[in-house]
Amino acid sequence: MSKIRVGCQTYTWEMLGSKWQGKVTDILDWLAEAGYEGIEITSRMIGEFAERPKDLRVELDRRGLALAAFAYVAASGYTDSDRWDEDLAGVRRWLAFLREFPEPILGLGGPSSPSRVDARQKIDHAIRFYHAAGRLAVAEGVRIRIHPNSHSLVLSAEDYDYLFDRLDPSLAGFCPDTGHIVRGGQELLPCLRRHLARIIHVHLKDVTADGEWVAMGEGSCDFPAVMSLLESADYTGWIIAEEESEAARWDGVAAIRKNRAYLRSIGY
Repeated sequence: MSKIRVGCQTYTWEMLGSKWQGKVTDILDWLAEAGYEGIEITSRMIGEFAERPKDLRVELDRRGLALAAFAYVAASGYTDSDRWDEDLAGVRRWLAFLREFPEPILGLGGPSSPSRVDARQKIDHAIRFYHAAGRLAVAEGVRIRIHPNSHSLVLSAEDYDYLFDRLDPSLAGFCPDTGHIVRGGQELLPCLRRHLARIIHVHLKDVTADGEWVAMGEGSCDFPAVMSLLESADYTGWIIAEEESEAARWDGVAAIRKNRAYLRSIGY
């Protein structure tokens, strides 16, 4: 029996922006009812629990859920030297938050910037930041994972190689996002194979060949093959279902239920 655990990301509601007026506990209820084992939540969505990690732990335990990961979203994209201290203060803040949870993972996004001018130098700056954050995390018993997306400076196979060839795996692991890999122009399975040893967390979402977000199983991502690859590598971490399709904007609860049913249909 697989030891892989199935969680859900809160971006389904985060993408609504100011239109989202619910509570974290609403999302916890919906995830538990849909049959997920855990939640990945971001610093933008933590809401009423931002200063109350112990209370969040109580609410999770009450519903049989775990905190699969916490993602710290920095507006700088980790590429702005003027915001180094501010960004590192954010890391310290959320590392302290994660002390309340078992097997904590702090997620950081891939290097991003409004412009691709001097992209490699910006990625180099982000790597230095990831290493600084990673050293702080190791001291707290927290794992850091890097999540490039298709809006970042890391898109192509060459970009991924550049980042991960220079990133110390003892300080930061890789969180592939199936939809963003495809949307960024790469072939999914070759990308995963190249960086398989660095994977410590996984985001699963689907996208069509022309870049439209869709429900899992309706796009171009071969999820059975992805799971087979992870199983072959004895991966025992989390897979995090995520949805940012237009349908999910209208009914996020239906979207996450549909994705959970799909994962069950392929054995998870």
